[in-house]
Amino acid sequence: MRRLLIFAFALLGLLPLWIGAVHAQQSGGFTTTAKNAILMDYDSGSIIYQKSADELVPPASMSKLMTLAVLFKALKDGKYKPEDEFQTSENAWRTGGAPSGTSAMFIPIHNKTPISELIQGIVVQSGNDACITVAEGMAGSVPEFAKLMEAEARRIGLPKSTFRNSTGLHDPEHLMTARELALLARYLIKSYPEQFKVFGQREFLYRKHKFYNRNPLLSAGIGVDGMKTGHTKEAGYGMVVTSLVDGRRLIGVVMGFENEKERQSETRRMLEWGAKSVSSAKLFDAGEAVGYARVWGGEDFYVPLTGDGDLEVILPKYPVNQKIRAEIVYQGPLKPPVKKGDQVAMFRVTSTAPGSSEPIAVSETPLYAETDVEEASFYWRGIDSLLHLALRVTPDVRALLNRQ
Repeated sequence: MRRLLIFAFALLGLLPLWIGAVHAQQSGGFTTTAKNAILMDYDSGSIIYQKSADELVPPASMSKLMTLAVLFKALKDGKYKPEDEFQTSENAWRTGGAPSGTSAMFIPIHNKTPISELIQGIVVQSGNDACITVAEGMAGSVPEFAKLMEAEARRIGLPKSTFRNSTGLHDPEHLMTARELALLARYLIKSYPEQFKVFGQREFLYRKHKFYNRNPLLSAGIGVDGMKTGHTKEAGYGMVVTSLVDGRRLIGVVMGFENEKERQSETRRMLEWGAKSVSSAKLFDAGEAVGYARVWGGEDFYVPLTGDGDLEVILPKYPVNQKIRAEIVYQGPLKPPVKKGDQVAMFRVTSTAPGSSEPIAVSETPLYAETDVEEASFYWRGIDSLLHLALRVTPDVRALLNRQ
């Protein structure tokens, strides 16, 4: 059962004091015309802004990031080398190449192309023929490769995304959320730093073709250094983008625009707002107990929780009348043995605009057990079961029954 402890410090005034401090600098809230959007702080994973971020929608070519994730993992695992070649089949040429009328790298039929060039063709030119060539080269067919994409999504913690091809061309069952696209981008940056530089590559020369990166913000002077645009009739115009300004990296996803101009201007506006409208605050010192988690059948009823070092939260500088909710979230009660240093909970702070029920910003920080809790004797486990099921034991009851 999920247990939520609404945090007392919100009532004691710590959060209002913090909000008041940033209110003096705040530049107002943020809204966008995107149908789906999310803005994430890369280092902490905190969500600075979100709008319908968990709705499954067509991702178009933004899902090519998952195609690359599968390929990057195979390269890192040593299954392939960058100089290894995949051959472009008639299917890849016809359905993703020049005859398809879609974005293509224009690989000649039956041509063998090094993986390193295929990666550039996917990132810079969004080549569908390159994606299909990779899929068939790695898995034998596009449907089999789509299974690899979905398996990799689950492995890295994306529970909702479903894939039916390597290109992002429309299929009613090929769907992603803005949140999972942002998490995927964060994973790629963290896991494959040696590959990340290709996302900022401005040009790619292939045979007689000179391709220019489709990300219009790479040259905007706002710190953008990746990642992927997307467009189909069904999906509209979208973009996964990341920027680095003054040491802070942001990851943004916008989806569902009607035209390229709106996509570019709204994405830029979101990144610029995020770069200047975010504040962090230290709420607890390293080693200071943030709260307690219930332990069933342990020598102690509760285990104190601490952060990994100082506990900080990151939220946007919204007006002071935003609704702030702080809570400890964990699956509980915990079961012994619990070891000091085990991650057992999350500290979550959400910000909701007036009149809205959906949190706009979410800051989450892992919490760890501060002490060991060993399993209690059979006798005390029985008493604890009765207390848990019948009385829903409170800290006051625990004090009365403390066996130490």
